[in-house]
Amino acid sequence: MANSHNPSGEDSLIARYFKPLATDPGAFGLVDDAAILRSSGEDIVVTTDAVVEGVHYLADDPPGTIARKALRVNLSDLAAKGAVPAGFVLTLALRSKEDIWLRPFADALGEDAKAFACPLLGGDTVSTPGPQMISITAFGRVPQGRMVGRTGAKPGDRILVTGTIGDAALGLDVLKGGVIAQALASDLHAREMLTSRYRVPQPRNALALAVREHATAAMDVSDGLAGDLTKLCAASGVSAIIEVASVPLSAAAASLVARNAVGIEMPLAGGDDYEVLCTVPAARSDALVTAGRAAGIAVTAIGTIVEGSERPRFLDSQGKELALKRLSYSHF
Repeated sequence: MANSHNPSGEDSLIARYFKPLATDPGAFGLVDDAAILRSSGEDIVVTTDAVVEGVHYLADDPPGTIARKALRVNLSDLAAKGAVPAGFVLTLALRSKEDIWLRPFADALGEDAKAFACPLLGGDTVSTPGPQMISITAFGRVPQGRMVGRTGAKPGDRILVTGTIGDAALGLDVLKGGVIAQALASDLHAREMLTSRYRVPQPRNALALAVREHATAAMDVSDGLAGDLTKLCAASGVSAIIEVASVPLSAAAASLVARNAVGIEMPLAGGDDYEVLCTVPAARSDALVTAGRAAGIAVTAIGTIVEGSERPRFLDSQGKELALKRLSYSHF
């Protein structure tokens, strides 16, 4: 995101909307085409995620919620790694550069950048005739060797998850006018809560230090709890047993499942939760739950890591295994 002596359309767009977000000295006010991220003996954690129109957000979603989601899905990754946000770079592929869209987008992005102490460091803007796309690469800091990866889960570890599971997938169905929208036709509060969970994730950065302190392995739930747990187990060379009745559901999701408006598979396999999934030695799981309570974030134990290489097993309240037709959302 560099300016020149003869400002181009891109340069004036950057100066107008995004220069105020570049508060870190290493961003050089976006006048250079590179930035400096200072490190004093820490490891720099790097994560990148894109949100694409029609896949991660809908064309008529408010631009402010699109901006927040684009940044927050990356902040969620940093939280699961136990990292403190340091900054981000932004790539925008836009069909147009109308103020009516860009102003609320930049304002919301700036608000979140400030709230999460993750300033804009640079990036690029391009035009596209196709779906809009916002790609963010975020940087975080951890003490050397302390990033929480996916490979450390051990048999006997408890499996914990933050927040509630499945709301975003249900919210997307509401926005698309699907069966959930019909089932909640008379419940405006539930519809608004679920759609908000899809549009604006709540990254659990307040728990990053506790995850670093207690977890043996962690990742964020982006493609669905069942599928993401399967990835974590494969990376660690273990398996898992999940008590489905323990998986935390919101009141709206639990009601939909209880009245058979939706099967339990949808919350378990639905994407866009952006909660933290982690494994913790049994003796320390209460400490993470307590840390969550102090931060105002529910943390729930949902199962146990076991030896083996088979896929995680999901057991109902009678101990019978559920045969899930799908484990996660897939982009392909």
